[in-house]
Amino acid sequence: MSQRRSNEQRSDVHNPNSSYFKEANDNRANQMNPNNSAYHRSRGK
Repeated sequence: MSQRRSNEQRSDVHNPNSSYFKEANDNRANQMNPNNSAYHRSRGK
């Protein structure tokens, strides 16, 4: 797999048609949800 540049990754995360966009939003939602283990891990608990 080729190495992606940071600008390409940044563009993909902001493109709603990209799988990276969905992954980034899911990760954020999980980190903001106190019922999810990612919430506690993101806060060092």
